[in-house]
Amino acid sequence: MSTTPPPQALTDDPPAGELTEQDGALDWLRALGPRGRRAFAGAFGGYALDSYDYFTLPLSMVALAAYFGLDSGQTGLFTTVTLVVSAVGGALAGVVADRVGRVKALMITVITYAVFTVACGFAPNYETLLVFRALQGLGFGGEWAVGAILVAEYSSAKHRGRTLGAVQSSWAVGWALAAIVYTLVFSFAGDDLAWRIMFWTGALPALLVIWMRRRVHDAPQAVAVREQSTEKGSFTAIFKPGLLRTTIFAGLLSTGVQGGYYTLATWVPTYLKSDRGLSVVGTGGYLAFLISGAFLGYLTGGYLTDRLGRKRNIWLFALLSAICILAYANIPDGANGLLLVLGFPLGFCMSAIFSGFGSFLSELYPTAVRGTGQGFTYNTGRAVGAVFPTTVGFLADSWGVGGALVFGAIGYGIAALALFGLPETRGRELA
Repeated sequence: MSTTPPPQALTDDPPAGELTEQDGALDWLRALGPRGRRAFAGAFGGYALDSYDYFTLPLSMVALAAYFGLDSGQTGLFTTVTLVVSAVGGALAGVVADRVGRVKALMITVITYAVFTVACGFAPNYETLLVFRALQGLGFGGEWAVGAILVAEYSSAKHRGRTLGAVQSSWAVGWALAAIVYTLVFSFAGDDLAWRIMFWTGALPALLVIWMRRRVHDAPQAVAVREQSTEKGSFTAIFKPGLLRTTIFAGLLSTGVQGGYYTLATWVPTYLKSDRGLSVVGTGGYLAFLISGAFLGYLTGGYLTDRLGRKRNIWLFALLSAICILAYANIPDGANGLLLVLGFPLGFCMSAIFSGFGSFLSELYPTAVRGTGQGFTYNTGRAVGAVFPTTVGFLADSWGVGGALVFGAIGYGIAALALFGLPETRGRELA
């Protein structure tokens, strides 16, 4: 079958009248129907718990470094290994989603990241923890791409940006839960035990899998395509002439955005505690502003990606995110109140840029290879973007964590340039 996008998808304008009507606040949710809403709940829960399991490491980084006697470069390697291996897991999950179905692939990813997050809590040394964290990345890499495709195929073109933005907002929910648990655990347990408890709580996703197995199903049109297609789940298909340009530039876009994001997600907790001298409770308070900004950013970005278009939304927030990083990293000593105030717009902007990703990447690929294309480009970007937090780790000893955070701004510049090679897809139906 042909993998060339339909001519309509190559224009920058949506179909006449497609996105001009006023909608109720929850029309996007009602439009999903009962099966679609269950799919939304499964993807939302899976991504929230994915976020929770991911943040068990950054929040425990200072305690881990002290326990195992690690320098900044070694702690930065935790994130790099997680993200690099997640690229493999994400690409494989996309193929599995195209071949056996979205829901089955989603459950596999959730089980994988949960099992190895718990295993991290039993690690006797640095090397073992590094291996377990890498294996956790196999599941972590695939969950978002598969869940986003599952929901995108239930969504109408008119509401897809808002719907997928709402799914992505669950990342902030999981982040907030992790910050709350971190504050409680590290307040009542010694650091040597607290980091292990954090990882052990990563068993929570098992409950979600039990529910999903009985209640969540693939969209009927995706099932029909999977049964009929001879090219489903093919890596070669996304590198054929009709999709090669899309694959290259979508991977570059993902690299820039995730390089910027994971620089912040990995190093802000350490920056607050080590460079700014905040206590555990103080760090949790500052993170509350950052996370609340992130949650509202996902929802706002989802709305704007439907109103402005996928590309304009990403351009806007790439610029604003870069500005926020530079401002955040250059706050003078003693101005921790300003640090608190800037945490909200920083979280808002670096999350709003992600809101269009679920709809944009889903719309760039045809159904038969949608999982493969989205899984490959998003997670290749995650792997290459992992260079950014590692660079910060190796420069932190000489530049300070705050100074090294400027590398995140470079990532957003790369993302903005990559958009010149991609079409606007607002209004595209997923056949």
